[in-house]
Amino acid sequence: MNPLFSTRTLTLMSAGIAFNMVLGQLASMLKLPIFLDAIGTFVVALLAGPLAALVTGVATNLIWGVLTSPVAAAFAPVAGVIGLVAGLCARAGGFRTLPRVLLSALLVTVAVVVVATPIRAYLFGGATGSGADFFVAYLNAVGSKLIESVALTVFGVNLADKVVSALLAWTLVRALPARLTATFPAAAAVR
Repeated sequence: MNPLFSTRTLTLMSAGIAFNMVLGQLASMLKLPIFLDAIGTFVVALLAGPLAALVTGVATNLIWGVLTSPVAAAFAPVAGVIGLVAGLCARAGGFRTLPRVLLSALLVTVAVVVVATPIRAYLFGGATGSGADFFVAYLNAVGSKLIESVALTVFGVNLADKVVSALLAWTLVRALPARLTATFPAAAAVR
């Protein structure tokens, strides 16, 4: 009986988790208005598919939550959705050309808005300690309701973040040697 994930895929997922945490922690420490914590998840989505990417995203946030930031653990469902949608987009050819990559980033962003907005608004009152808190506070101060302020901020910040993440992951995967990418089940949908 075959395991759910090969050793190669598990190794890739581990590297993706580490990559997510390092870049995400750096963005958090610098209070950047983007997160940079899903690039590893995107790479896993492009090479190993939606299920491996979903697990990578969830595991990233759960481990990160235990080690440094409980806030990250609360967003584990968001990280899972990022991996799932990115993997489904990749499977459907959403990472073959630049316009398709941008459309895939938009689709991931829409999914993130649906899942992240209630978590950020109701669990954290709109403030999570990230650089995006300023935008929520500003929109709220000028008269938007909290849920609207959070949704607009989540959309804007995540659109920028997911475009950057998708482009970097796509560029990285396309730069990998063909003999390496050929060993991953989903990589054919990227080239």
